[in-house]
Amino acid sequence: MDSDNEPKKSKSKTPKTPKESVLKQKSPAEFFAENKNIAGFDNPGKSLYTTVRELVENSLDSAESISELPVVEITIEEIGKNKFNSMIGLVDRERVDEALYDDFETAKAREKRLAKEARAQEQQAKNASLGKKVKEPAAPKGMKGRGDASFYRVTCKDNGRGMPHDDIPNMFGRVLSGTKYGLKQTRGKFGLGAKMALIWSKMSTGLPIEISSSMRGQNFISFCRLDINIHKNIPHVHLHEKRDNKDRWHGAEIHLVIEGNWTTYRSKILHYMRQMAVITPYAQFLFRFISDVSDKNVTIRFSRRTDVMPPVPVETQHHPSSVDLLLIKRLITETSKQNLLQFLQHEFVNIGKSLAERLIGKKLQSILNVKSNGEMGPEFTPKMAVKSLTSQQIVRIHQLFRQAKFDDPSGDCLSPAGEYNLRLGIIKELHPDMVATYSGRLCLDSVGVLSYNNKYSAQVFEGHPFIVEAGVSMGGKDVKQGLNIFRFANRIPLLFEQGGDVVTRTAMKRISWNNYKINQTQDKIGVFASIVSTKIPFKGTGKEYIGDDISEIATAVKYAIQQCCIQLKSKIMRKIQAREQQERKRNLSRYIPDAANAIYDVLKEVSQFHASKKRRFEEEDANVLQKVHSRMITKDTLRDMLTQYVEKVDYEMAMEYATQSGVNEAPKEAIYIQTLEAEYNFIDFHSSNFVFRLIQ
Repeated sequence: MDSDNEPKKSKSKTPKTPKESVLKQKSPAEFFAENKNIAGFDNPGKSLYTTVRELVENSLDSAESISELPVVEITIEEIGKNKFNSMIGLVDRERVDEALYDDFETAKAREKRLAKEARAQEQQAKNASLGKKVKEPAAPKGMKGRGDASFYRVTCKDNGRGMPHDDIPNMFGRVLSGTKYGLKQTRGKFGLGAKMALIWSKMSTGLPIEISSSMRGQNFISFCRLDINIHKNIPHVHLHEKRDNKDRWHGAEIHLVIEGNWTTYRSKILHYMRQMAVITPYAQFLFRFISDVSDKNVTIRFSRRTDVMPPVPVETQHHPSSVDLLLIKRLITETSKQNLLQFLQHEFVNIGKSLAERLIGKKLQSILNVKSNGEMGPEFTPKMAVKSLTSQQIVRIHQLFRQAKFDDPSGDCLSPAGEYNLRLGIIKELHPDMVATYSGRLCLDSVGVLSYNNKYSAQVFEGHPFIVEAGVSMGGKDVKQGLNIFRFANRIPLLFEQGGDVVTRTAMKRISWNNYKINQTQDKIGVFASIVSTKIPFKGTGKEYIGDDISEIATAVKYAIQQCCIQLKSKIMRKIQAREQQERKRNLSRYIPDAANAIYDVLKEVSQFHASKKRRFEEEDANVLQKVHSRMITKDTLRDMLTQYVEKVDYEMAMEYATQSGVNEAPKEAIYIQTLEAEYNFIDFHSSNFVFRLIQ
């Protein structure tokens, strides 16, 4: 055989020894930097929106924590490429090799583009010669390379609490450190706040952020310029100093430069600000977008409508049915209580002394040291050291918490927007023709009478209390036909992933709108639902919607919307009746001239019989006929009398309608309540339509 056909022997290679795996760990900042989509920083446009949202919500929390009516100013300034390069000290250089760039156009692509433009021009000329309507050629889209990013300076200023001077670096430069990690209602979703905006600024521009802050009564302003060491999760402070506070200002002002996309997320940001004005009508917002192109500038002021603020949310203890093994172990580690009885009483809600003794067992006679066994078992005693519990004993406690029946937690720790504020916000921003709200404050008392309860009646899921407030409006400014759904969770708007949300699914599929005289497709319907809780059951990584799989929340949302629809139905029915009444009035008025002429002709003919004494009439009828014969009653007289009668009947029906409805359908004048000075003492009595303020 020919040697060329013999297969070549491959040289044996010694397999490479795999490198030993080295155990590595990531800091929290590094994790969120690599998974920024979890916190809402999916792309430059979404990152700009999320930055604005985080800063605004932090400002509201800060002002509300000191019971200060919030004043928030948010500014987005567009920064051109040249200006950004000068900010970072980069000199613009001309391109040397155009083919290296993403926006490079080859000769073939250019020839193809020019040929397409020539054909379009030829078609335009042909249409013009035939007299056809000629469309203006679209402007050629400029090719934008991936390196041509857009940068924005975002500034947020508020009149809130401010921050302690020494805490500022850690509050911004250390991820997963903050003041919102207790069990209470909070606006935040992850506890990151502005820290994620700082990480995005570091990743997209490399520029530090600047913070100015002053607390109430301080004579200095803390100024700090810093960025974050992502790998170590520690702040990198460039400058931290105290400056003179001549104006006695208190609050915080934050400046940061980030990559973003205003064009694609403009509507989302403005929509967010509008919805935030709906749910917080006691706040004043000033939003500005500044660009080198004056036509792109935007300035919107959302004025304050009321000075009635919701109470500050209160931190509470965990409900026994809501804890897991890890949480029980953490509570045992952190508790200051010595024995098991005190631990159960003080670390959990709705476990009093008597219930704790039933769970653990208690001594029957202290002299004999005899103990009754509780549900936990004989190895548990009320005085046993809580920190000496074994893993098996902790598992037993957890099992008992899941199996035993405990009273539901109350909603006293929650802070909903309030029916009054929700109604004001809807009226202020949408200007609807009709609006109805529901907050769950109506309840049956001990004798079965429907009464107004000044406290919210919370419902419970998985041991966490929650309150649903709802509003439904008809008509309004900038409201599209059909269902317009506005969702809020812990008083923040939810704008994304609407399709899977419990409010959307309930409004679209579980409400029979026709039963309430509402046309789901033709009418302009606004559906508002606000859910507050110590734990919002968000779905998805972005936490942008509440799932439809929790029956307690779905039932509560449906009931709240239905209560609003019932209120609207009565108003719509009265409006229909009033419209029918007006229609009857118009119809009667239309026939008044013909009716007056016909009646007059009959009376005139009868009066002639009466005058000739061919027929006798009663005295009252005879008087009328005599007036007709003497022309004291004419056609005009009858026409005026019929018109007055129609007006009288219409007025009586209108008065009856107004009495039954209890509302005035006349145009309403906006009333703005001025802020009272601090030295006044007053008590507010809340209703769904008004707040009565008693000044002491």
